[in-house]
Amino acid sequence: RGVRTRNSKFKGQEEEWKTRNKTILTYIAAAGVGMIGLSYAAVPLYRLYCQASGLGGTAVAGHNADQVETMKPVPERVIKVTFNADRHASMQWNFRPQQTEVFVVPGETALAFYKAKNPTDKPITGISTYNVVPFEAGQYFNKIQCFCFEEQRLNPHEEVDMPVFFYIDPEFDEDPRMARVDTITLSYTFFEAKEGQKLPLPGYS
Repeated sequence: RGVRTRNSKFKGQEEEWKTRNKTILTYIAAAGVGMIGLSYAAVPLYRLYCQASGLGGTAVAGHNADQVETMKPVPERVIKVTFNADRHASMQWNFRPQQTEVFVVPGETALAFYKAKNPTDKPITGISTYNVVPFEAGQYFNKIQCFCFEEQRLNPHEEVDMPVFFYIDPEFDEDPRMARVDTITLSYTFFEAKEGQKLPLPGYS
């Protein structure tokens, strides 16, 4: 009887451990899936936060029309703006800047172009993000017009020019941190977008 009781008790504990282990594994799996989901969601959310605040080298999205009309150029401060183009590994477009660099002064607007081509036999929709290096210059780099954060659909073998109209805020010249900055790099990265997806562009009306 003692042996049967011990065996019965042992089996009961074993079943309890199995149930407990399954529950723990379920929680771990759920937590893993949740963390993966959060990591994917965090990327666009972080980019949008940086876009609005200028943090992390992201250019400020909004611009003041009155400031563009009334700002005074700083002709003695010439800044070289270089351009970079990247693609996510899954993106099949060809994407490149049409110019390697332009020279601007704070307080004057400038226009640059990127070129994108879909070399495939199917339509592809892309969406881009961008940032500015050095990071501290992001708050002074203002876009008036750009193709970022909006879906761009290219038909098979279609090629388009994408303009970027921008200016560097005159306050750039008054910031001691910018005293030795004479080169700014504007970098775009294109991702393949899901049909119907649209990231909001904060700061624009």
